[in-house]
Amino acid sequence: MVTGGTVTPVTVLVLIITLLLLPYQTNLNLMAAEMLTRDDLATFKTELFFEFRNILKSASTQPRKWLRSFEVRDLLGISTGTLQHMRVNGTLSYTRIGGILFYDYDDIIKLMEGSRKNIKGS
Repeated sequence: MVTGGTVTPVTVLVLIITLLLLPYQTNLNLMAAEMLTRDDLATFKTELFFEFRNILKSASTQPRKWLRSFEVRDLLGISTGTLQHMRVNGTLSYTRIGGILFYDYDDIIKLMEGSRKNIKGS
């Protein structure tokens, strides 16, 4: 994975196209003389589609670092008032940017782990 920068769908697409075209760029003179057929383009499109789909799948399984209020409410199954109460009494830290509140995903996991109860007998 790319480090030190933001990975957007456009950069992923450029990377995929570059990697798929790499075998064809070994000899520029030969490449200029080659003719691409519709079958070549269809094969390229299929390979590109599967690579892009795999990248999107792997990106969607990783949780985001910062969540908005509605995402936190859905994750914890709480109301707007409960979330506000958790902010006010310091149970859950947040960051305000403009009028939007963001919550650290790791803080939410720690909160859930800290309130876990052990069941006797097992």
